[in-house]
Amino acid sequence: MKPVYLDYFATTPVDPQVAEAMGACLTIDGTFGNAASRSHRYGWEAEMAVETARQQLAELLNADVREIVWTSGATESDNLAIKGVIEVARQEGNRQPHVITSLIEHKAVLDSCHALEAQGVEITRLAPDANGLISPEAVAEALRENTCLVSIMHANNEIGTVNDIAGISSYTREAGVPLHVDAAQSVGKIAVDVQALGVDLLSVSAHKFYGPKGMGALYCRRGVHHRVAAQIHGGGHERGLRSGTLATHQIVGLGKAAEVAAACLQEEGARLESLRESFLSSLTDLPGVTLNGHRQQRLPGGVNISVADVEGEALLLSLPEFALSTGSACSSASLEPSYVLRALGLPDALAHSSLRISLGRYTSAQDMDLLSARLHEVVPRLRDQTTA
Repeated sequence: MKPVYLDYFATTPVDPQVAEAMGACLTIDGTFGNAASRSHRYGWEAEMAVETARQQLAELLNADVREIVWTSGATESDNLAIKGVIEVARQEGNRQPHVITSLIEHKAVLDSCHALEAQGVEITRLAPDANGLISPEAVAEALRENTCLVSIMHANNEIGTVNDIAGISSYTREAGVPLHVDAAQSVGKIAVDVQALGVDLLSVSAHKFYGPKGMGALYCRRGVHHRVAAQIHGGGHERGLRSGTLATHQIVGLGKAAEVAAACLQEEGARLESLRESFLSSLTDLPGVTLNGHRQQRLPGGVNISVADVEGEALLLSLPEFALSTGSACSSASLEPSYVLRALGLPDALAHSSLRISLGRYTSAQDMDLLSARLHEVVPRLRDQTTA
């Protein structure tokens, strides 16, 4: 039997409705045409499918369809937003642009900022508080006259904490500084209303909410398009912001995933939160287990725990019936302790002993009961082996 899947932050399986919609776009009998081929029916049908998907995502985000730019995923969206804004700032005469981000962003943001820093851009990396949150006040204090962009994630991909983006945007709007938000982990899992949040740019990844891998989007608020320079050229697709033949089947899959998410968002969120809280309550009698990040201000299915006096890798190996991780999938090859947990102030020993447990659409109460029971069996045994 396959292990119980509890790594939904890494990726999600494609929803059957999404797979069906995508399959209808692949063969000669389906909507397989090039959406830019407007001289025949195949192109028209593809364009209609693409625009339907754009509407589906726009409705999930409370955005205008003209504000949705298709990309290959949140990594590309992050790069386009961050590098694109800085390129325009330089073109407009800002010789030493400044970017504000945080120490616990996804690598797509951190590495983009690192690349810009090597080119002379000033980067301020804010530290989270002990609960894993970036405060609006910290962002406000870091703003300067030459600040060109603030990039703060909505929900953290390791610990699942959710930042007060609306609070942050109240300061960036007042300062006239664009706010970019990596929302790869939050879209489709909690309500993400770009109007209420006050964001200017927001990155989306389809495979984080039961859509296909290799597909994403960048929300680009009207009036901000001119402040973002394209990073992929050739054909002028997506209103000039992202060239390349549109992958109709992938786009249709993202759109369908957005439609499905919108229909079950509240019910699914409440169910996952209930499972999460029951699981955490079941661990209270297991000494040395601590939750990393704020207890309430987090994604419904997000759990990150440290288990004192036990190596995280050893714990994983002792739980072969579960698919879990010790941190971000993007950093899984690293032997270093999680940079996110270290930024929270955890010592290396506790950071090394962490487990990322992420629940999703197909997680059952029985799954979580089994994990709790196995942890109660395995943790004392591993501790005894360590002290023996």
